Amino acid sequence: MTEPEPRTLFAKIWDSHRVLDREDGQTLLYVDRHLVHDGSAPAFELLRQRGISPRAPERIFATPDHYVPTNTRERDEITDDRHRGMVDALERNTAAAGIRMFGLKDANQGIVHVVGPEAGLSLPGMLIVCGDSHTSTHGAVGALAFGIGSTEVAHVLGSQTLWQRQPKTLRITVDGTLGAGVTAKDVILAIIAHIGAAGATGHVIEYAGSAIRGLSMEGRLTLCNMSIEAGGRAGMVAPDETTYAYLAGRPFAPTGHDWDRELELWKRLPSDPGAVFDREVTLDGDAIAPMVTWGNSPEDALPIDANLPDPEAEPDAERRAAMLDAFAYMGLTPGAALESVMVDRVFIGSCTNGRIEDLRAAAEVARGRHVAEGVIAWVVPGSAPVRRQAEAEGLDRIFVEAGFEWREAGCSMCLGTNGEIAAPGERVASTSNRNFRGRQGPGARTHLLGPAMAAAAAVTGHLADVRRLMAEG
Repeated sequence: MTEPEPRTLFAKIWDSHRVLDREDGQTLLYVDRHLVHDGSAPAFELLRQRGISPRAPERIFATPDHYVPTNTRERDEITDDRHRGMVDALERNTAAAGIRMFGLKDANQGIVHVVGPEAGLSLPGMLIVCGDSHTSTHGAVGALAFGIGSTEVAHVLGSQTLWQRQPKTLRITVDGTLGAGVTAKDVILAIIAHIGAAGATGHVIEYAGSAIRGLSMEGRLTLCNMSIEAGGRAGMVAPDETTYAYLAGRPFAPTGHDWDRELELWKRLPSDPGAVFDREVTLDGDAIAPMVTWGNSPEDALPIDANLPDPEAEPDAERRAAMLDAFAYMGLTPGAALESVMVDRVFIGSCTNGRIEDLRAAAEVARGRHVAEGVIAWVVPGSAPVRRQAEAEGLDRIFVEAGFEWREAGCSMCLGTNGEIAAPGERVASTSNRNFRGRQGPGARTHLLGPAMAAAAAVTGHLADVRRLMAEG
């Protein structure tokens, strides 16, 4: 009897969810968990037009996040009629279908990609989808999770299945030990700077190596969140003891004998020794420094102690033109030290860096210091549970005493669909995931960085090396 071929984590999950294959190469997959937010109204409308009801409402969970304000939880205080309408539509649609919704005042409300893992809705081995590109976040628990479009949302609502073409696999191994002040945000920015914003196109990424295994679950969630910024279809980390400890006791996680049974299955998920990936990339974790972006793509990232590049030294004409264009938009000077770049606003939050570990790191920098004159700094927890935990630990008081504004949970300035944006020309140090033009408001200039680095920018008034502030105590 021949031994079975070793398989990757991705292959195990894909194969176990395969319903049937089509001649054109598409595979129909069964969906374990469907997460929806306040941008899902068109999909529900499409179902109504076809006279279809959601196929498995018990597998669907909803939360308003994209369009909700973060200065109030009162529905009647949402001044924008369109935003209020999106929240109302989600409430009507989920109530009519019997779908569990974490409403504005629900104890579990928050950004969908924060709510899923912390509530125990996202579990190892699952296939998870949501109408949002950063659904890749949930792969941190050892799931296959990816974003889908509006018509696909309708398809999953109506059938609990989805047609997909099988992607290739890419293993990114980061070995070594991360240095002081270096976080998962720095790791993923370093990865994207190394392989490019299209470097993982057509692939599902599995992150591996000792530096990855050493990350907390919050760090792994940050890492997988930005897989899409490298062009990946999804990002995954194999489940291990860190995963199981994080999930145990979560509100929707299995318990008792169900937990024991699931745990045995989860332990079989990691990629087998000898499993072959379509591509392999390696990075040295010891060499990664705190990172910050300078341009209009996440791949435009450098260590904080570096100088800005000189476009004239770029041999590729197309890349040189893009760099010159980015410098003009960002209002930067080639060759200048990154630490010389002044900031106007700081945003700490988002599905990338709005978890309790992120807020703790930022609070450590803010403690005993004050936001620089002229800088507006916001802290927006990723969920109501994160907000409560932070307040129980006194983090909110540290932020408020330091001059930060402490707000309610939501996507907020990450993408600004709720109207919370920067003014044209304002420079924002942001813990979010995209620095595209207009992402945080027309003409806004965004620099991506980690939470402690963002807090350092807030209290110094410029992009700053958090390691220096950490040394000061």
